[in-house]
Amino acid sequence: MNFVFTPPATVSVPVAGSTERFPVHRIYCVGRNYEDHAKEMGFTGREPPFFFMKPADAIVAVEAGGIGSMPYPSLTKNLHHEIELVVAIGTGGKNILAADAHKHIYGYAVGLDMTRRDLQNEMKKQGRPWCIGKAFDHSAPIGPITPTALAGDVTNAEIYLQVGGQDRQRSNLSKLIWNIGETIEHLSAAWKLQPGDLIYTGTPEGVAAVVTGDTLVGGVTGLGTLTVKII
Repeated sequence: MNFVFTPPATVSVPVAGSTERFPVHRIYCVGRNYEDHAKEMGFTGREPPFFFMKPADAIVAVEAGGIGSMPYPSLTKNLHHEIELVVAIGTGGKNILAADAHKHIYGYAVGLDMTRRDLQNEMKKQGRPWCIGKAFDHSAPIGPITPTALAGDVTNAEIYLQVGGQDRQRSNLSKLIWNIGETIEHLSAAWKLQPGDLIYTGTPEGVAAVVTGDTLVGGVTGLGTLTVKII
């Protein structure tokens, strides 16, 4: 097959304890999936789940023990961190029941949904799509994917983010409004999930701005840490 230009390399994420890598198909994100975060953003804390997407090449894949670099993005003066559990889909499907969702999960990772908050808020005011606030270059840092058999009980794991050694976000995954299985059920009713899909499951309260030079360290119990420096 001849292409008019050389296709880009497949975006991939390291797999913990392996030389293999996880090829990324799509990135789905769940909006306002912790009650306290929903309230800090001005909402009630309980509403039907909704989703937005990021391009696969928004990934900043960070190796275990490494420090990722994220350039401070253009057009914004209010870049926010959002620490999240990421679910990696290994077996695709449509209309997956919550009770069967675990059969489709390859593993889990720690991720950051970085957000140009000022641009997102302006689009909200105008009633326009806010892709510009969410789906920009380098907006999806992620650490190694831990296979399910090695991940422990993520449903009750602690999730946290520190900036400059100080706590910004700290919660527990048991506080998800829509748990992992329910999220996959809702998501797979709208799209046929494919191997390689990543689901960013939402962030707890405590989102705030970061600036050039900040170092972000986030983690989920059992999945290690993700370290990213804003450059």
